[in-house]
Amino acid sequence: MEIEKIKGIIEAILFASGRVVTINELVSALEINRDDIITIVENMKQELEEQNRGIEIIKVNDGYGMCTKKEYYEYIYPIFDKRSKPNLSNAALESLAIIAYNPGITRAEIESIRGVNSDATIYKLLEYNLIEDAGKLDAPGRPTTYRTTGNFLKMFGYSNLDELPDLPRYRMDENRQIVIDDLIEENNKKEETSIEQTNIEENQDNNEKNIEAPEPERENEVKNEE
Repeated sequence: MEIEKIKGIIEAILFASGRVVTINELVSALEINRDDIITIVENMKQELEEQNRGIEIIKVNDGYGMCTKKEYYEYIYPIFDKRSKPNLSNAALESLAIIAYNPGITRAEIESIRGVNSDATIYKLLEYNLIEDAGKLDAPGRPTTYRTTGNFLKMFGYSNLDELPDLPRYRMDENRQIVIDDLIEENNKKEETSIEQTNIEENQDNNEKNIEAPEPERENEVKNEE
């Protein structure tokens, strides 16, 4: 099969599906090996970028999707897109971040971190297809675990969870409270800087006093000369 025809078929599949299509699905549809599929799709991505097209191909986990470029959203939305958009509260964003950084976490663990009930926020995240059921934990009660979805990656512009920003390092103190090492180090540096600055100012004051001290002696010399 000619390469241009393969590209056309892949483009048609991605466009018609309206979702992320896995590489295995493309392999099955085209009967081409996985490496060739990846090479062809990555080449298609580059061509769309170079031609400055209004659409782009994005990679999400082990698949690809076709979507409009985000910079054109303000022109597209007023014309036809009347779907309700996820309106995430701070509580929902907190829960979503916890799940993103801790795939396979349970509701009880989320609530333990946040310190409040999270039933409503988890329900909302499930409704928006930002998280999904990741199976049952092998523990008493068999609690449900959660993980983020491909829709989460697509919405926030990540190809996979490895691209999430690094979290500050932390440790637990004797009271099982989280201690942020980076913040402690930063505060220590600030304290050291403050102490050094104070010492410098004190030394400057002392030097100025030492310079001014001889003045009374000079006045006595003038009086003696008179």
